[in-house]
Amino acid sequence: MVTWRRKKYFTHLAKHGASMTETTDIPTVLTPALVDSLNSIATATLTFQLQTRGIRNTFMEGLKPLHPNKRMLGRARTLRYVALREDVQKEYAAGVNAQKRVVESMQQGDVLVIEARGVRGAATIGDIFATRVFSLGGKGVVTDGALRDTPAIAAIDEPVYHLTSHGATLGREHMPFSTDQPITCAGVFVIPGDIVVGDGEGVVIIPIALVEEVVRDALAQEQREDFALERVAAGESTIGLFPLAKENQEAFEVWLAARKN
Repeated sequence: MVTWRRKKYFTHLAKHGASMTETTDIPTVLTPALVDSLNSIATATLTFQLQTRGIRNTFMEGLKPLHPNKRMLGRARTLRYVALREDVQKEYAAGVNAQKRVVESMQQGDVLVIEARGVRGAATIGDIFATRVFSLGGKGVVTDGALRDTPAIAAIDEPVYHLTSHGATLGREHMPFSTDQPITCAGVFVIPGDIVVGDGEGVVIIPIALVEEVVRDALAQEQREDFALERVAAGESTIGLFPLAKENQEAFEVWLAARKN
């Protein structure tokens, strides 16, 4: 099902270029069970699981959360800014531009992910558009550029990740260009429909085709790490505990059974 929907989505991209994609074309794979599990797993664990599968570049570099204690989880919706060029600025920035289109099309469970090329000299979103994102059911905003009205956005009390803050509007450096197309944000390739997970450490992107197996193995990994941490905190050596060696497997199984009971 996921493969068919993704094929349909990329066919749409080829035909329609930078126009806004129908949100029904963007895959949705999060079930209540996956949501419960993902909300309990650290981004570091998820990143490691993706690394073991040969996908090394999934954790967004340099971004900081406005609220480190808040979790973020949702379906990626994307917005791409390109560099300002004055002779065509009105063509891309005027009217119902890409920024307004994606904000107004946000749905329950979506996370807005913005490509801003790491530019620090102008904002990518302010408090009014951020408020609209969350009022429509959005679960987070991620930008590899600047926020404007940062104190007001923080007061919304929802998950937001950003590179920096700047008082200037986006027109100083950016033109809104496309929505719901693959982008690069903070060094990570993001496809609409990918799963976006954020915690106090940062943001990781999980390819939709791998979500179930990554969650399964991440939960098992965190159980082993909890066992090791408990033993190390009690004074034992890390050797044979992290990573877990065969000679400690039986003790781990006993510990796990007791924990489940």
